[in-house]
Amino acid sequence: MLKAGFSRLDITPPLGADLSGYFSRRISDGILDPLFVNTVSVNDGENTLILMALDYIGVRLNYADKIRDHIAGRLGIPREFVYVAALHQHTSPCLDDNRDTRLRDEAFKDVLIRRLGDSAVYASQDMKPAKLFAGSQTVSEPIAFVRRYFTESDGVQTNPRSKYVLTGRCAEADNTLRLIKFEVEGGGDIAILNFSTHPDVIGGNKFSADWPGFARRFTEELIPGVRAAFFTGCQGDSNHIDFFKPKDERFKGDGRYDHSRFMGRTVAEAAAVAWKNAEPVNGEKIFAKCAVLEHRTQRPSEEEYQKAKAWYADYEAGRLDYKPHITELGNAARIIALRDAPESIPVPLAAVGIGNAVFAGFGGEAFTAYGKALRDGNPDKFVISTVCTDGYEGYIPTADAFAQGGYEVQSSHFSPPVQEEILNAFSEMIK
Repeated sequence: MLKAGFSRLDITPPLGADLSGYFSRRISDGILDPLFVNTVSVNDGENTLILMALDYIGVRLNYADKIRDHIAGRLGIPREFVYVAALHQHTSPCLDDNRDTRLRDEAFKDVLIRRLGDSAVYASQDMKPAKLFAGSQTVSEPIAFVRRYFTESDGVQTNPRSKYVLTGRCAEADNTLRLIKFEVEGGGDIAILNFSTHPDVIGGNKFSADWPGFARRFTEELIPGVRAAFFTGCQGDSNHIDFFKPKDERFKGDGRYDHSRFMGRTVAEAAAVAWKNAEPVNGEKIFAKCAVLEHRTQRPSEEEYQKAKAWYADYEAGRLDYKPHITELGNAARIIALRDAPESIPVPLAAVGIGNAVFAGFGGEAFTAYGKALRDGNPDKFVISTVCTDGYEGYIPTADAFAQGGYEVQSSHFSPPVQEEILNAFSEMIK
C-alpha cells in the first residue's frame, strides 16, 4: 500500500536579499506573504519519492545537485528519487552564482539547503497509508494567455506595447488545472496542483508567492482538511495578460495583488471540482529516471560578440530602457554569456511517477506546447509537466518558436533541435 506525507516550511530570506526576474537589480524591502517549500513524500513499500516545490524563481543545476544530494543522504534514498522544482515567482530569489541574479547571502544558502532537507525528513515522518487519484478541470475563465504575438509589421513581440498592431497569438495557452489527490488514512489529505502560466503578476520589491501561493491557500479553504502543494506547468511563453483586451480590462480588482488573488482563487475553484471528480490512478509502483542532455552550444562570432558588448554597455550606462528593447537586450545578454561557454549546455530532465501518474520536469522554462506534446505522446499516463526542475537553464522554446523569433528565442541558449532531443529523451524515460 502507498504511504504519503506532507511538510511546509518557511524559506523566506532575510530582508535585503536580491529578488530575481527582471533586467535590473532589485533588493527585497518587505514581505507581502512568506515564501514556502512544500514537500510531498510517497512510499510504495520499496522506494520513497520526494516531490519538492520551492517558492523561488529558479535553482541552478549546481545548487539543485547540492539539494538533491543533501536530501538523498539524509533519507538514504537514490538522488533520482528527489524531485526539486522552483515555481518561478518573480517576487522571490534565485539560487544562482550569476553576478546579476544570484542570492548573495552565502550563510542563508547553507541554512536553506539544510531547511529543505528538514522538509523532506518531516514529510517522510508524516507518511501514512494513502490512496491515489488524479483529475483535471478547465478554469472557469481564461487566466493564462500566450504572451507572444504576431504583429502587422514588427515581427513577433512579447508583452507588446500599444504601438504594435497585433494580428494573432503565436500559440495557444493551457487553461486546464491538473491535480493529484492523496486520500490519507488518519491524517490530512494532500492535493498537488499544476497549472501553466508565468507567476509574474505582482512585481515590486517585496517577497510574495504570487498567485501559486493564493492557489494553495484557497484550495485549503475550499477542501476542508487538505494540504496543498503547487507545481508550475510549462509556461515559458505565457502569462496573465490578454493584450487583445483594453488596458482597463486586463486586471481584476484594484491592481496587481488583487489580480494575483483572483488567479489563485480561480485555480483553487477548479481544483475543488477536480478533487471531487478525480479517478483512481492505476498502479502504485514508484519509478524515477533522470537525464542531463548535452545540447551543443551555439557560440557567436567575434563580430556578433563585439556588437552585443557595445549594445550592453549602453544599457548598463543607463542610455537604454530595457522595456522597449527587451528582445535586443535578451539577445545581447545571450551572446555575451555564450562567448566563453563550454562546448555544450546542460538540459536537466526528470521523469518520476507513481503507477500511471507521471511528473515530467524540465530544467528550464519550457514553452506551453511541450506539456501538450508529452500528454499526447503518453495517452495511457496522467502527465504533469513542471518547469525549473532539478535545474534552471533559461527558456526552452519549441522548433516553431525558433522559426518565429522574438524575445524568448533571442534570450535562449538553445537551438531548434532541442525540442526533438528533449521529447525523445522523455519518451525513453517514461517508458
